Amino acid sequence: MSAEPDGPEDRLRRLTTIWSRALYPVTSTSLTRAEFEGQLLPLAYRLSDLLRARNFDAEAARAVGAALVEAHCTDPEALSRTLDCVDAYLVLYCGGDGPQDELRMRSSRLQHAMAAGYAHALRRRTLAEQESIAQAALRAQGVVAQALHASEARFRAVFEGAAIGIGIADLDGHILQVNEALLRMFGLTQQALRSRRVQDWTHPDDAPQTWRLYDELVRGEREHYHVEKAFNRPDGTVLWTNLTVSLLRDADGRPQYQLALMEDTTERRLLHLRLRYEATHDALTGLPNRTLFFERLEKALAAGKDQRFGLCYLDLDGFKTINDSLGHAAGDRLLVEVADRLQSCATAPGEMVARLGGDEFVALTTGPGTERTVDELAERIMNALVTPISIDGRDLLVRGSLGIVEGPAGERTAAEVLRSADITMYRAKSAGGNRSELADPEADARAITRHGLTTALPTALERGEFFIEYQPLVHLGDGSVRGAEALVRWLHPQHGVLGPDRFIPLAEHTGLIVPLGRWVLEESIRQARAWRERHGGQDAGPLRINVNLSPCQLSHPGLVQDTVDILERAGVTPDALCLEVTESALIGADDDLLKPLRRLAEMGVDIALDDFGTGYSNLANLRRLPVSVLKLDRSFTQGMQQFPADPVDLKIVEGIVSLAHSLDLAVTVEGVETGAQAEQLRVLGCDTAQGWYYARPGPPERLHDLALADATG
Repeated sequence: MSAEPDGPEDRLRRLTTIWSRALYPVTSTSLTRAEFEGQLLPLAYRLSDLLRARNFDAEAARAVGAALVEAHCTDPEALSRTLDCVDAYLVLYCGGDGPQDELRMRSSRLQHAMAAGYAHALRRRTLAEQESIAQAALRAQGVVAQALHASEARFRAVFEGAAIGIGIADLDGHILQVNEALLRMFGLTQQALRSRRVQDWTHPDDAPQTWRLYDELVRGEREHYHVEKAFNRPDGTVLWTNLTVSLLRDADGRPQYQLALMEDTTERRLLHLRLRYEATHDALTGLPNRTLFFERLEKALAAGKDQRFGLCYLDLDGFKTINDSLGHAAGDRLLVEVADRLQSCATAPGEMVARLGGDEFVALTTGPGTERTVDELAERIMNALVTPISIDGRDLLVRGSLGIVEGPAGERTAAEVLRSADITMYRAKSAGGNRSELADPEADARAITRHGLTTALPTALERGEFFIEYQPLVHLGDGSVRGAEALVRWLHPQHGVLGPDRFIPLAEHTGLIVPLGRWVLEESIRQARAWRERHGGQDAGPLRINVNLSPCQLSHPGLVQDTVDILERAGVTPDALCLEVTESALIGADDDLLKPLRRLAEMGVDIALDDFGTGYSNLANLRRLPVSVLKLDRSFTQGMQQFPADPVDLKIVEGIVSLAHSLDLAVTVEGVETGAQAEQLRVLGCDTAQGWYYARPGPPERLHDLALADATG
């Protein structure tokens, strides 16, 4: 134990000091109080260890009670003062951060065991004194009689003055003697209580092992047992006790009596039940909360063969708007009304409704036929929300998105079922809300994978799991390599190489696209410098690198400065960089959004309008955009893969090329896969092209080899 101030040992010594101060005045000892406290300290250590031990050791606790008798603590007050002290301070000073309810239950059991050990030791001591007196009677009969009387008086004082209930019965169950504390607990007179037999005190809530342990004890097969037991009082109320029963043997070791020690735990139990209710029910609506729902769901999933479950996961549509506009008080009243309506939907046995938190509710149905009952439950829930709810004179129309999961017990955990229901509910919400959806394992798997990728993205960038492949941009006139488009890839530890379509939308959603985009730009510019140095040094025109720009990056305030810093650090001129922005990102763009692109274009960075022709192309709008390159989407060139080419596609591409050149815009075509396509596009006047006909995306070394071949003829 730690000895630092307010450490475990310091707190244990405080407990010992309090205990010694309470016990010393009623102890027959020649020790000083400080010496007596030193005698109690090892006992306090043992109690602290017993409180926190993995398994309850009743024998060790009884030994502590017996040790008090050995320390001459035989006054009637000694036991009750000890039990009061342990009850009040043991958990407080020695419990640490453990579960308080469990520790208090352990403390109660320790107290019972200590009392049993104390009573047994006191009886042994009394018997020993009696034996000693009997031996001494041969020498001094008068002295023996006086000592015996004193010993019996002392035992009687302990019996009557104890704070816990004590009763003695014979082995047939006839009650022979009880103390005042036990009479008060039962609300009976001595005569009424002694007219009963132990076997008469059965109760419906008795634990299954209660009477088996009793039979073993009266047969002499066990020395004691401890149970939590309920008794019916004459006034109709229930008395709950922590009951310890010990076997008392005669001088020859034959079973003779049974001794019961009882602590009234009724108030503590009621408090525990109230705390349990508060811990398992929602304070606002009174519905079961997440804790109780999970208990019920886990029980349903463990129900066994031929049993099934159905779960409905409800999220209110537009609740945040109501909360924000009318206030939280109105939102709370709305939730209470919704809870009442949902509660009325769970009418069949095995059905329950719970509130998980916020505006999220769940309904559970169990049994062998949940394929049908869960659909009926879902229909009742959706119908319950049809009628408007009146709040502060306003009739509010409440709708909800419902995810339904149904299946056999034993195949999934509670967490997996709830996750599937949550995913399904969001599918219903994404489809417009006010509807229900049935769980789809494939959709669940995609959503779980998506979630896993989302959570792994930040660390993936830190761990260097991203890499870049390059696809060459080829001049259609002479077939030379003029540059390359940088395409980021993710080498995922479990899923392998992932293309940008798998993670770029997730990066945009989480905001990670900004640092990821900056890293792609840095790596691409660094690669452009390496190509320039290998391809011909400072005097050779640099191979241009095309880097895709997300709409999120476009609106980031640091875009221009980041680009300038990266170019300057790499020693690369701006004309070596082309930033590609999708047409959809610039539709309806205002001047504030276009300002960073204009600044970059003025510096000499080329801006390419990517996927041109896939959106609502406003050709007149091209004049106000700071772009220098149009990238035609591959959909325009698909009709050119066969011979003869589709004449309509040829006319469209010819018109776009003519318009672009008239605006001093270069035209790049994506998706070129055949020589016929490449030739048609050259004839139509397109400037550069990329596609599998030339090369698939690959490592930077491949592009260097292609460019070097062009340079050497």
